[in-house]
Amino acid sequence: MNHEDIIKTLFSQQDTKYADFQKKLIPTVSSETVIGVRTPALRSLAKEMVKDKTDEGRTEMESFLSDLPHKYFEENQLHAFIISLEKDYDSCIAHVEEFLPYVDNWATCDQMSPKIFKKNTDRLLKHIKAWITSEHTYTVRFAIGMLMEFYLNEEYNIIYPEMVSKVRSDEYYVNMMIAWYYATALAKQYDSIIPYIEGKKLDTWCHNKTIQKAVESYRITNEQKSYLKTLKIR
Repeated sequence: MNHEDIIKTLFSQQDTKYADFQKKLIPTVSSETVIGVRTPALRSLAKEMVKDKTDEGRTEMESFLSDLPHKYFEENQLHAFIISLEKDYDSCIAHVEEFLPYVDNWATCDQMSPKIFKKNTDRLLKHIKAWITSEHTYTVRFAIGMLMEFYLNEEYNIIYPEMVSKVRSDEYYVNMMIAWYYATALAKQYDSIIPYIEGKKLDTWCHNKTIQKAVESYRITNEQKSYLKTLKIR
């Protein structure tokens, strides 16, 4: 499936009402670039392209991944889903590094979640340390998202929330991810994370948003929620 065929396939699955709905959720994306293809259809297309093991199929998929920047939002979504299915770590990280500078919205950023990263957290960490200091909004968001997804359970270490606490940004989509990270971290590593809230180590907006999101979480106990509410900065 060459690039022209991919575009034709995307438009054949267009839902204009869904496109109108999506445009409201991704204000950083030009409305003219949103076709209106639902996520399950994009995931299916990504799987179809990855499963094509013929020389022609692999060449066409690699050609699509290299043809940056993409014109349409759905191309970026498809790109993220293909990368997420990559089973070779070296190939996956190369594609991520190439694609990140072109990610222009929270949805594409958050949809990119390579499962191969879970088995390579030691190797991944050096990339996260570089990404989290980037000047590009969605590269920083992606870095924090990877710390949230892969480093809050067995791989947890206090150095990771410390890394996130040092991020200072005026970008809404970075700050929302910071709050999401700490709210999730409170649910999984409460005793280790609560000092960050007690000590007011985040900026005021991230601090209060973290508390809000934690209080809304079913994974936080009622006792913990009551205490967190007392820590809100007025």
